[in-house]
Amino acid sequence: MIDLSTPLLLAAAATFAAAGIVKGVTGMGLPTVAMGVLGALISPLAAASLLIVPSLVTNVWQLLSGPAFGPLVRRLWPMMLAICAGTMLGATYLTSGETEETTIALGLALAIYAGFSLLARPVRVPAHWEPWLSPTIGMVTGIVTGSTGVFVIPAVPYLQALCLPRDDLVQALGLSFTVSTIALAAALGAHGAFELQGLALSALALGPALAGLWVGQALRGRISAASFRRLFLICLLLLGAEMSLRPLV
Repeated sequence: MIDLSTPLLLAAAATFAAAGIVKGVTGMGLPTVAMGVLGALISPLAAASLLIVPSLVTNVWQLLSGPAFGPLVRRLWPMMLAICAGTMLGATYLTSGETEETTIALGLALAIYAGFSLLARPVRVPAHWEPWLSPTIGMVTGIVTGSTGVFVIPAVPYLQALCLPRDDLVQALGLSFTVSTIALAAALGAHGAFELQGLALSALALGPALAGLWVGQALRGRISAASFRRLFLICLLLLGAEMSLRPLV
């Protein structure tokens, strides 16, 4: 499924280490960075298969380290259920072999997320909107996850708009990312696109990702997370624009 050349393995290890650093500093970004960089080197389907294990392990850790697991699950379960359904639907595109379309979609997802995060003012979702908006956001997030391997659009802006306390927000992001990872793995498996070789390679990517996560956590107290996040988003915006335009050139 993946050409196991030494340069590619080294590039993948460096990518997951960098993605781990980003997640360690900002609390998110591992699949976004991994899909953005690896999507330029291998097919989006192969890149999505590689991120399953490191994404799952780091997100479960983030999910279980917070104080409000039960209340968040009870509040957000319609969104999580819709993420699963949308991911199954979206994975049809990722596994169809239409890599040009999925590359464009991935680039647009990255660029939209980065642009929104850089420019948008904070918004607040009224409580009475949640019963219908949560499953809607979950379904769209699932479709984007299934078709591009990126978990953040529009789940992250939505969860931020719920104005949760900081620790609850980090845990809610961990919940969303964990469900998205499991749903993506199940969707790829259902389409026969996640095989033992992919699982083994994904497990190998866990080491660099955890090392990067440790470095990122150590750096978090030494540099401005806001400055790092801004630079990260600018790079992500440029990367997304390049990926979305690449098939058209």
